[in-house]
Parts: sequence; C-alpha cells; structure tokens
Amino acid sequence: MLPIVLATMSALATGTADFSGGKASRRGSPLAVTVVSQLLGLPLLLVCLVVVPGTPGGTDLVWGAAAGLAGFAGVVLLYRALASGAMAVVAPITAVTAALIPIVAGLLTASNPGRLALIGATVAVLAIGLVSLGPGTGRGSVSARLVATALASGACFGIFMTLFAQPGADAGMWPLLAVRVASVGTGLVLMARTRTPYRLTRPGLAWSAAAGTLDILGNALYLAAATRGHLSVVAALASLYPVTTVLLALGVDRERLRPLQFAGLGLAAAALVLATG
Repeated sequence: MLPIVLATMSALATGTADFSGGKASRRGSPLAVTVVSQLLGLPLLLVCLVVVPGTPGGTDLVWGAAAGLAGFAGVVLLYRALASGAMAVVAPITAVTAALIPIVAGLLTASNPGRLALIGATVAVLAIGLVSLGPGTGRGSVSARLVATALASGACFGIFMTLFAQPGADAGMWPLLAVRVASVGTGLVLMARTRTPYRLTRPGLAWSAAAGTLDILGNALYLAAATRGHLSVVAALASLYPVTTVLLALGVDRERLRPLQFAGLGLAAAALVLATG
C-alpha cells in the first residue's frame, strides 16, 4: 500500500512541476529554465538527504547518474514542447510513452505483481491515453514536430524511471543527488557552449523555483516507491502526473477538455483503486 501512496503523491508533485516549468518556459529558454529550476531545487534535496539517510554503493550512484542524464534530456524536450502552450496535449503524450518503458521493463525483470495490480497499471495507461486526446489547438498549434518532441521526451523519461528504480532501498536519497549532479553538470556545459543566458524574468524565476522544488519532491517520492514496490505498477501510477498538469491547465489557462478526457480522469481514479487491490 505504501508504494501506491508514494507513487500517487509523486504524480501530484511531478504534474505540478511540469505545469510550472511550462509556464516558466514561456518566459525564457527551456534550457535555462531546466538548469535554473534544478539549481533552485537543491535546498529540498539537502533536506531529503538528511531525512532519508542511506549508505549507497558505487552502483547505486552510477544508476542515479545515468538516470540523471536521461531525465535532463527529457525535461529540456518537455519544457520546449510545453512552451507551445498546448499543455493538455503535450504532457499526456509524453507520459504515455514514459509509462510504457518501465512497465515492460518491470514485467521482464521482476515477478508478477498480481492480476488486479496489472489491471490497474493497464487502466492507468488507458487513462493517460484518453486524457491525451486534447483539442488540436491551444495557445500553440499541435504540429507533427511538437508530437515528435513530446514522444522523444517521454522515451527519455521512461529510461529515467527504469534506471532510477535500480538502486537499493538502503541507498537512501543519495541516488537522487547523483541524478542532480549529472543533470545540472550537463546543463551547465550546454549553456556555456550555446551561450544561453541565465537571466529569467521575475515571474519566470518564480515558476522555475516551483518547478525545481516540486520536481525534487516528485523524484524523491518515486525513488521511495520504486525501491519498495513493483516497477510496473509504481511507474504506471507515477506516470499519471498529466492528470495534475491538465487540471491546472484547465483552471489556470482555461484550456478545454473533451468528454473522452473526462473519461480518462475517471479511469485514473479507477486505476488507483485497482492498484491497491
């Protein structure tokens, strides 16, 4: 039950982080937003290291660093896509792709989590798919290039979720530190090479701070869930984060929702019930 709760909380935090990152990316370079937001999330990371200590091995840190590189690429691509304004389309497409990779990996590498849990994971993917059936236009048009960017972002996130689930539970939150060292280091190098300015507007900086802090929280909750539960189920529930992003896009940006998307929200709730069975 605890992994289910942690994965659900991870989805809530990550969905809000993505919404915040998308808002920030409308006010600055997606690369700058990614790096600055991750730097601003470091204080919470230090708190996580103190609250959940551990004794990581070298392999745990390597898994974390590798996940960090994949996650960094995914975030940059996601923020670039979200900056188009079509949040209610981009985020769910990314999440469907992200969910499938760790679900398959979990089924291939771990024992069967149980019939109801697998049904819950399947329903979760269906829910994300229905939620992704957004309108063809928002503040930005949904082009083939935009869809391709969302799919690439999802593949990177799927690899991230698979790799980040590999450290042992006794590693604490240290793999998350390895994630951040790898991602921030890569980001700083890219910013230097591309001469991307760090400066963001005051609203962009505020949205970036929210994105970075909530992203750390979402990752910490996912790590705690993945090291205690079955990867296929945990990843499916954690990938429901577009539900949060879409609801925020509806409430704040007043993006429209189709009837099938409302059905997807209902399936998301059903997936949570089934996963706990």
